[in-house]
Amino acid sequence: MSTYRGRLPQLGDDLFLTDGGLETTLVFHEGLSLPYFAAFDLLKNEEGIAVLRRYFERYATIARAHGVGLVLETPTWRANPEWAAKLGYDAASLAEANRQSVDLLLEIREAFESRKTRIVISGNLGPRGDGYQPGTQMTASEAQDYHAPQIETFAASAADMIAAFTMNYTEEALGVVRAANAAGMPVTISFTTETDGRLPSGERLHDAIARTEEASARYPVYYMINCAHPTHLTGAIDAPGDWRQRVRGLRANASRRSHAELDESPDLDAGNPVELGAQYRELRRALPRLSVVGGCCGTDHRHVEAICVAMSRAPAAAT
Repeated sequence: MSTYRGRLPQLGDDLFLTDGGLETTLVFHEGLSLPYFAAFDLLKNEEGIAVLRRYFERYATIARAHGVGLVLETPTWRANPEWAAKLGYDAASLAEANRQSVDLLLEIREAFESRKTRIVISGNLGPRGDGYQPGTQMTASEAQDYHAPQIETFAASAADMIAAFTMNYTEEALGVVRAANAAGMPVTISFTTETDGRLPSGERLHDAIARTEEASARYPVYYMINCAHPTHLTGAIDAPGDWRQRVRGLRANASRRSHAELDESPDLDAGNPVELGAQYRELRRALPRLSVVGGCCGTDHRHVEAICVAMSRAPAAAT
């Protein structure tokens, strides 16, 4: 049974961490082969499960040490039908992998949760296509049908919420929201942007949020931004309106490189963890509700801890 589904603790003002760049950590630091960036495939054997357990325990340890909350995302960003089929999964084995991912995080929560460190388990979804390019775009109805099986699996598990990451056009995000609503699951939408602060589809960030809000009667519990460096958001967050009050989360890249440059790069640009933390702190001036923070491509536990320290020292945001 879910612990927090009806009362997500990160909707208050307390700081909550997430993990960092799972896939880039596994590939570049752990030296693992990760076809299609599909971390969920590690759940197929005990050795892979142990790798994931160690990874998540590191972030739980940081959250406990600093007395802050933690949102753990299941390692299922690629665990949707088209990506999973490339690895030989059918519908039944894919559903089992999604369930296993929740069970693993339940073990982490049981071992590390405390009164100060509440741990939320989020069923993680990724885009049907490439996260960096919208490619062939679905209608909202098509996206709802496509993502519904994964969401329904999480709804039948102990997951507290759903989070869709690296959404790069509005219709797919809206389809996820509708599927989550139908399953009775709280949902967060995380859009990604290019270096100009626009979605890969060309949409402006605030327009994408506004369209999703209007078409879903403001169903998402909050919005996030991921897989973009803080410097890429400069123009985007200048847009007026109360949409900024709805952005609670940020999982930025370590690198200032564009998506195209990251795709072509054979090395890992880990950036500067302390500088990244300072940039998060500065962003809170424009995003006053920013409180769910972690990393994306190129980041690891060093970046997340630096972000935690910087945000803990951040002055109270203006409302």
